[in-house]
Amino acid sequence: MKYLVKIIVVTFFLLICTYTFAEQKIVILDLTHVLNNSKAGKGAQDFLKKSFNDNVKKFSDMEKELKKEENDLLTKKTILSKEEYSKKSDKLRKKVIDYQSQRRAAIDKIATQRAESRETLMQNVEPILQTYIKENDISLVVDKKSTLGGNPENDITKIIVEKLNKTLPSLNLK
Repeated sequence: MKYLVKIIVVTFFLLICTYTFAEQKIVILDLTHVLNNSKAGKGAQDFLKKSFNDNVKKFSDMEKELKKEENDLLTKKTILSKEEYSKKSDKLRKKVIDYQSQRRAAIDKIATQRAESRETLMQNVEPILQTYIKENDISLVVDKKSTLGGNPENDITKIIVEKLNKTLPSLNLK
């Protein structure tokens, strides 16, 4: 009986002590929501969409014009001499090559701007997140993509978006 009481008391103290040491604060952050719905993120997305649509319109017009020139050249093939036809076809090929290089350069520029704006946003989110972690004694931040579920009270996405909007109102993309 004496040993039984000792075992119960020791077990009780072990359970209480392990419970207090195991308490950690874990929060959830939806990083894609932060990047897409902050003022700077929305501004960058709008700018990139607008420049992409402008480029698409410009290049489709250029493509139509090149196709028209090609059709005109094909209709005049029997009328023109071989040397003149080859000169005009070489000019058209050069225009097509120039068109393709301009299009590729425009797409690459948009891709680099997108990557740079994402990197800038991430660089600004990181210190905000670090200060929030220190202030609220958080032991772990998990991205929402990696979780299956959780308590909505542990979601800090809105707080981080508000702080990011205060520190970085816009990205100056040009």
